[in-house]
Amino acid sequence: MSINLTGTNDTVEATDALAREGNDDDQMRRGPLTMAFYGVISAMFFVYIGAAMARGYGTLNAAIGIALTIVTYGAINMLLSKYAINNRTTVALFSRTILGRSGASIAALIFALVAIYYAVFEGSIVAYAFQAAFGGETWMWYLIVVVYSTPLIMGGARRFLDKINGILMPLYWGGFIIACIWAVAQYGYNDAWLTHTGPELPLASGGPGWLATYAGYMGVWIMMMFTMDFAALGKRQDIKYHQRVTFGPLFYILAFGLNGFFGVFLSFMIPGIEASELGIAAGLVKLMGLFGLLVVFASQTRINTANYYLGAANLRIFGEKVFRIKLPNLVWVCISSTIIFLLMLLPIVEYILLALAWQGVLVTAWVAIAVTHILMNRGKRQEHAAVGDHHYRQFNVVGMISWLVPTVVGIAMIQFAGGLGATWGPIITAVLAAAMYAVLRSTMHVDTALVITINADEAALDRQRKAQLAVS
Repeated sequence: MSINLTGTNDTVEATDALAREGNDDDQMRRGPLTMAFYGVISAMFFVYIGAAMARGYGTLNAAIGIALTIVTYGAINMLLSKYAINNRTTVALFSRTILGRSGASIAALIFALVAIYYAVFEGSIVAYAFQAAFGGETWMWYLIVVVYSTPLIMGGARRFLDKINGILMPLYWGGFIIACIWAVAQYGYNDAWLTHTGPELPLASGGPGWLATYAGYMGVWIMMMFTMDFAALGKRQDIKYHQRVTFGPLFYILAFGLNGFFGVFLSFMIPGIEASELGIAAGLVKLMGLFGLLVVFASQTRINTANYYLGAANLRIFGEKVFRIKLPNLVWVCISSTIIFLLMLLPIVEYILLALAWQGVLVTAWVAIAVTHILMNRGKRQEHAAVGDHHYRQFNVVGMISWLVPTVVGIAMIQFAGGLGATWGPIITAVLAAAMYAVLRSTMHVDTALVITINADEAALDRQRKAQLAVS
């Protein structure tokens, strides 16, 4: 049966029903999709944040916070991935439901900017490592990184991301294992990485340490958005597999647990290493020379295939929806890469923590609303991606209020409440966004921006049924 999934059918019901009757032959197979998404796992940030949390709050507190983070991420992404696979729903498409058409455009822009920001930052790490090894001008290495990264996504996520990430994955994991062994052989072993306690963090300063660690990882809730955009490419028959392996707890055990271990271990074993992304990269190059450079190259190239792809894809969505600009995908990729290069020339690395905190609040509120919406629907009233934009209102007032108000509260806490705000800002943002959405949706009786159109025949039948019920 050949079915048009472009959303051009006359009614919402027809479009949705036809889309669900179609097969998933045009979707990605489970193996390639897993390899594509696992490219994200090699972000140097995951190595750095584990080391930073252990040094700042103590190894035990960091371990507890990371364990709670893995449970939270695993549960949320199992929920989001199932919905995305069932409905082929990306962040931009799902945002139409909870925010409306214009709100979805804003969400797409934020997602694009965050992905571009991470591409800038992770690319800067590679450029810094190359410069440390070979010298030369910084701008030259920035340009080289952008030039070699851009073609990696021009073939599309479905055809290429799995290939490049499948090749680089063994190099990444093997490289860090070798780095740990190399560090012990060269500098000797000590158990400081395991016994480090860190200063006592009082409640007024954002403590205890394990809660501060948990809140720190909330700054990376952008991973929930990554999940939806990648999961939308999956087959419905593979839902259970993707929930457990690709997007669920296993991924975060490796991303946060194992990467965190590498960061903590190496930051205590290599003398003089800083607990920062640049510091970790420099430490690997210092320790292993050209092989260390190869490990950095492998890790950052893997993560940047995802960053470049999601940045260009969501930039295209924003441009098409807001400015009505229709351009080939290749052009959007080139525009995105040009923006990345220009931003690299700015001292963006210096603002990593502030940028992470601000975008973390925006994304945290969006994720809280998305999860609340799916849970309140209890598996019903799902909206397929094939439904056209014209069926949605410009704004979903309930969703927009529940997104913007908690975001303002969270940013204010981060900016003006010191350590207490840094810990509780993201947490309060999530709780407030979920609570506001649930209450406003129930009291205002608005559970979606979708407008269901009923034709004349259906309306007449509905009136006839009501009249019969009234008589009886």
